Amino acid sequence: MARVKVEELLESLDYDLRVALARAVHSLIPNAQFDERELYKAFCREAYRKCSIWESVPDQYVEK
Repeated sequence: MARVKVEELLESLDYDLRVALARAVHSLIPNAQFDERELYKAFCREAYRKCSIWESVPDQYVEK
């Protein structure tokens, strides 16, 4: 199995995941008011708490 560093992965995908998260929230709560960047920061904090620094992922999900 390959391993990924969760914090750095989330940082490298910051823009795309931030936009996707904001769209997902708006699709469920159309009138929600929030700062997109703060929402993503909160999401990342929770991900860091839940995940290990390094997480294993199946090799077929990693291309080198």
